[in-house]
Amino acid sequence: MLSLIQDTGRLGVGAQGLSQGGAVDLHAYCWANHLLGNDMNCPQIEITLGQACFKAHGDMLCAITGADMNLTVDGKPQVCWQSFLLRNGQVLKFNLPRYGVRAYLAVYGGFSVPEVLGSASTVVRNGIGGVAQGTPLQQGDCLKAINFNGDKSKSFSTPARFIPDYQQGLQLRVIESCQADSFSDSAKQSFYSGTYKVTQQTDRMGCRLEGPEVTGHIDGVISEGIAYGAIQIPPNGQPIVLLNDRQTLGGYPKLGCVARIDMSRLAQARPGQHVRFLKGDLQELQEEWLTFSRFFALPF
Repeated sequence: MLSLIQDTGRLGVGAQGLSQGGAVDLHAYCWANHLLGNDMNCPQIEITLGQACFKAHGDMLCAITGADMNLTVDGKPQVCWQSFLLRNGQVLKFNLPRYGVRAYLAVYGGFSVPEVLGSASTVVRNGIGGVAQGTPLQQGDCLKAINFNGDKSKSFSTPARFIPDYQQGLQLRVIESCQADSFSDSAKQSFYSGTYKVTQQTDRMGCRLEGPEVTGHIDGVISEGIAYGAIQIPPNGQPIVLLNDRQTLGGYPKLGCVARIDMSRLAQARPGQHVRFLKGDLQELQEEWLTFSRFFALPF
């Protein structure tokens, strides 16, 4: 349906009008590289809604994390969240997901893809990155990877406690912004006590939600830079949480940002899934993020 080359993103390019891109589910992406001993910025394939098929030309060590897409190798089930050897000529197939939305396919050493402004990430709306000027992978595309000549008997798995249950309802923690004062106490109460539903109008730019209406004292602000995870409130009062391929500027008031550590779960939310919000503790969220980024030695 949509398979894109992604790494950790094209950071620091907002001033040029470009989106950051990068893996939407950073938790799954990082575990895939970690299982192979890769550098954390090694490019992977982000597969949305499955229906993708790949053939190996040489032996390669792989890891697949994220959504359960009924993965098979030559028609036989393959377990996710662990490393495995894909042998020369074998066919790796992703079917429709049973739960979650996005899966990540990593290979030992990463895929060899040219970098643009320091990143291989594909941003379709910017026409940049990937194998050909921001276009998704197509039938017949060839990706270069390193043939694996190491110990082919070893396999590494993600501990069970770090494998998310994508079927659960989501509770996302919020860091309120300076514009939070533009919303009354009753509006905030409605936001935090309400249950929202992920709509079909959700993509890599943002997650549109449907639920209790949130109204503010102002309808708009002078266009300003938009942070990752920003919760925009448009005139219809239905929140939009902005993701990796968001626009760089916007004029809707923002109640706050979803905590970065929680954004990976939102990236796997399917239309119809329920979402609730909770006011987060800034220091606690900072500590969680630092623990995560230090464990994976993220490059930012």
